[in-house]
Amino acid sequence: MHGFYRIATAINQTTIANPQSNAKEIITLLHQAYKQEVSVVVFPELTLTGYTASDLFLQQTLYQSQHEAFAKILKESQNISTVGVIGVAIMDANRLYNCAVVIQLGEVLGVVPKSYLPNNREFYEKRQFRSGKDIRNASIEFMGDEVPFGVDLLFGRGETLVFGVEICEDLWAVTPPSSALASSGATLIVNLSASNELIGKAQYRESLVRSQSARGMCAYAYSSSGVGESTTDTIFGGDALICEYGSLLARSKRFAMSNQLITADVDLQKLVWLRLSEGSFGDGECSRVRRVPIAPPPALRLLDRFVDAHPFVPSNLEEKAHRCEEIVNIQAHSLIQRMQRAYIEKAHIGISGGLDSSLALLSTHRAFEIMGWDFKDIVAVTMPGFGTTTRTKTNATLLCEALGVTLKSIDITQLSLETFEAIGHHQEVLDVTYENVQARARTSLLMNMANKEGGLVIGTGDLSEIALGWSTYNGDHMSMYALNASIPKTLIQYVIEYFTSNQAIASILHDILDTPISPELLPHQGDQIAQETESIIGPYELHDFFLYHIIKYGAKPSKVLYLADIAFDTYERATIKKWLIVFINRFFTQQFKRSCMPDGPKVGTISLSPRADWKMPSDANRRAWLEELERI
Repeated sequence: MHGFYRIATAINQTTIANPQSNAKEIITLLHQAYKQEVSVVVFPELTLTGYTASDLFLQQTLYQSQHEAFAKILKESQNISTVGVIGVAIMDANRLYNCAVVIQLGEVLGVVPKSYLPNNREFYEKRQFRSGKDIRNASIEFMGDEVPFGVDLLFGRGETLVFGVEICEDLWAVTPPSSALASSGATLIVNLSASNELIGKAQYRESLVRSQSARGMCAYAYSSSGVGESTTDTIFGGDALICEYGSLLARSKRFAMSNQLITADVDLQKLVWLRLSEGSFGDGECSRVRRVPIAPPPALRLLDRFVDAHPFVPSNLEEKAHRCEEIVNIQAHSLIQRMQRAYIEKAHIGISGGLDSSLALLSTHRAFEIMGWDFKDIVAVTMPGFGTTTRTKTNATLLCEALGVTLKSIDITQLSLETFEAIGHHQEVLDVTYENVQARARTSLLMNMANKEGGLVIGTGDLSEIALGWSTYNGDHMSMYALNASIPKTLIQYVIEYFTSNQAIASILHDILDTPISPELLPHQGDQIAQETESIIGPYELHDFFLYHIIKYGAKPSKVLYLADIAFDTYERATIKKWLIVFINRFFTQQFKRSCMPDGPKVGTISLSPRADWKMPSDANRRAWLEELERI
C-alpha cells in the first residue's frame, strides 16, 4: 500500500535452555504478528535457547531439543505469510554459528551467521561460536533442506521490501554489515540482539540504531533479549526499537515480564526514492549479494502511522526556540556576508504588513544587530496602492518604528494610473494586468531607490510562493537577495511566532499573524481586504504538504493525496484533490520564474534554486502527474 509495510520486533518470554517452552511463545507471537498484518517480525538473539545458555550450547541435548522445537515452529507457521527472523545456534563443518533463520509459510528461506563476536567483559561468545563474516555464496543443510547460508543474503520482493540481517555486536562494529547491505539495496535491516542493561546504555543503544538507520537511509528493527535471560552477572531488559531514516517510530517497554510485539508502519518506498537523490548513497559500494525471494506478506489495509500535516514545522515545541534561532541566524549571516562581499551598507525592503516582509525585516534587523551596524541603514519602504488597507499599513509602520529602522512611504496609485494610460489599460478592468502593474511598480521603485542610495534590495517571497509561481515576473519575483527563498509559508508563521517573545513588537506581530494573507492588489471595500490568497490558490498548509512529499521523496500524486487525507481532518478528500491539481498545474507552468530567481540562502532540506537543488525544464509537461491522480 503506497510502499508502506508493517514491521515488528518481538520479545518472547525466555526460558533458558528450554527450546520447547520458547517455541511456544514464538509461535504465539508469530500468529499475533500475522493477525496484525505484519510483513516482517524479528526476534531476539538465540531466540530458542536464550542467549545466556553459555557452555550449554556445547551440549548435544540442547542442540537436538532446539531443532525439534524449530521443527514445531515451521509446522505451526505453514499458513503464516509474515516473515519471521529467529535466532538459532547452527552447526556447519564442525563449527557452531550464532545465526538468524528467516522463515515464511513454514519454510526456511535462508540462514545468516553473526559476523562479530564479543569476547570481553561480560560476553565470551568465542568460547562457543565462530564468526561467519567470511561465509558467502554458500548453502547449508538445515531441517532437511539445502538453504542459502551466508552474510551476503538479502530477502524481499522487488526494490521496496528488501531486508538484510545483522546480529547484535555486528551493529556495534566499526563497519557494521548493515552498511554494506543497505548500500546493496536493503531498505530494511533487522537485528537480533542480546544487549544487557547498564547505566546509560539504553540511550546509547537508541542513538546507535537511529544513526545507522539515517546513515543507511533505511528502516531498522532491533529486538533484544528480555528479562527471562540469566541474571548471574548482568540483566537484559528486552529493548526493542524500530527506526526509519533517523527517526524513532516505536519502542518497547523495558523490563516487561511478558511477551511484547512492537509494530511500526515504515515507508520503504520513500526511502528508495530518497536514495536516488542522494549522491553519497549512489556512490557507495554495491556488494555482490544473493537475493532470496519471499512470498507476498499480509496486505496492509489500514495505515497506523502519524502523518505530520505540517512537515516543515517542528512538532516538538521544546525545540522551537533553538530551531527558530537557527533559521534567523542562517538568514542573518547569509545577508551579512552578501553585503560585505558586495561592499554595500544599506538594505532596502518593501514592507507590506504581511508575514513575508515582516520576517525579512526581522532577520535583516538581526543581521545589523549582530554586526553592530546602524539600524537606520535598513530602509523599509511602504508602497500603498489600490488594495492597501489601514490595518496592514499601520502594522508595517508600527513594526518599523519599533525596530528603529528608516521608514519611507511612496504611494504607487498615481504611478500605476500613468502606466495604465501609457499601455492603454482601463483602470476599471481589474485583471492580471491591473495587479501586475502595481507589483512591478513597487519593485521598480525599490530597485531605483537602492540604486540611488547604494543599497541592496531584500527579496521577501517565500518557498511556497516560489513553488506555486505566486509572484509577478520581474515584480515581487525579483530582488537582489531573496532572504526567504527556502522558507515555506507554514514555517514563516512559526518563526514570526518566535519573535513575539519580544514584548516591544509582540502585539504587532500577533496582529500580522491574524491578518489574512493577501497581495492587496484589488480595491478594498470598507477598508477590508478584498482578495485572500488562500481562497484563490488554496491553503498554504496543503501546498506545503504537497511540496514536501513531492520534492523531497518524489512521491506520486496518488500517494500524496492518500497521506494528506490521513494528515488533515479539516479538509474533505475532494477538496485536497482539487488543490493538489492546482499545485501540480502551477508548479509545472511556473518553472520559468524559478529558472531566473535571484540568489538566496538555503535554510531547510528543500530549496528550488535552479543553481543547486532543483533543475527542471521550464516547458516540462505535467500530463503524467495529472493522469496518475485522475486514475484514483
